[in-house]
Amino acid sequence: MICNGRCTYLIIFSVVLAFIFGCSSSEHALKSPPTVDLAIKKKTDRLNEAIMMSAASRAKTMEDYLVGPEDLLEIEAYNVEECKRTIRVNSQGDIALPLVGVVEVNGKTTTEIEKEIAKKLEQYVQEPAVSVFVKEYRSQKISVVGAVNNPQVYAIAGQRYLIDMLLTAGGIREDAGSICYIIRPSKDESQKSIVETIVIDLDELLINGNFSLNIPVFTGDVINVPKGGVIFVDGAVKSPGVFSMRGKTTFVNAIAMARGLSSEAKASDIRILREKGTGERDIITVDYDAISNGKSPDILLAENDIIIVPTSALKSFFSSLRGLISFGSTSVGMGP
Repeated sequence: MICNGRCTYLIIFSVVLAFIFGCSSSEHALKSPPTVDLAIKKKTDRLNEAIMMSAASRAKTMEDYLVGPEDLLEIEAYNVEECKRTIRVNSQGDIALPLVGVVEVNGKTTTEIEKEIAKKLEQYVQEPAVSVFVKEYRSQKISVVGAVNNPQVYAIAGQRYLIDMLLTAGGIREDAGSICYIIRPSKDESQKSIVETIVIDLDELLINGNFSLNIPVFTGDVINVPKGGVIFVDGAVKSPGVFSMRGKTTFVNAIAMARGLSSEAKASDIRILREKGTGERDIITVDYDAISNGKSPDILLAENDIIIVPTSALKSFFSSLRGLISFGSTSVGMGP
């Protein structure tokens, strides 16, 4: 069968009809928001899986453990039998040894304690070799609060790291943000009102695998995983999906997170669906080009905003038309 120019024009006419009917149904399609909950759940599952895998694979180490009251220490000093003993740290954080006297060990690592005991033994022994081992760990109190599945104060024995505690707290919830805070009291008893706040990027730690952020946590620490807002970008963008809000996130930021508009996007008629608090959403119409050209101000997004970028029926039509004309021009005159 020969496909001539008339055949090509019939195909093009069919596309025109599809274009006309497509325009009439575009508003209806716009009112059907994407399944945000499913996308958020997938991301949360991925983060919690990373928490479990990281906690299981990390080699346990006690190098950073800070000794405190009720810890049971096993102490040995080479050629100094008087100092070889097992002793429990008292409520003031001290231990007492023959020849050495009282040693303050609270808030110190075993390496630091070894050096302090060795220094005090120098008047009796030349270059004393001292070893300190934590035989029994006290119960440490570490709080995990915020958007985790089981927020509470945990009594923990031995050294723990951030990922360990997130796993202990049952993982993060779907409404968790991408940032967590570790609030740490001062080691100085006279400055207990002074706290240190450490900010951890959970996406960087769990998704990108930057395990230098998996820092040790100590008794008295409070791990806070605050709720985080998310936005959802769907439609004619290069990489649609759910994105975590980081501070003040604007409409242009969100489009950039989705790697920009696709070639068939209708940039002048983008919609933002915003919660009203009544189970319904307001629809805000946005002109991306006007904002990009500085003719309109950028829009600050709210938590759970849904951005829908419609496809321009005209752009899609001409894109299809170009393909059909190209196909038709190569098909005319071709026989079986």
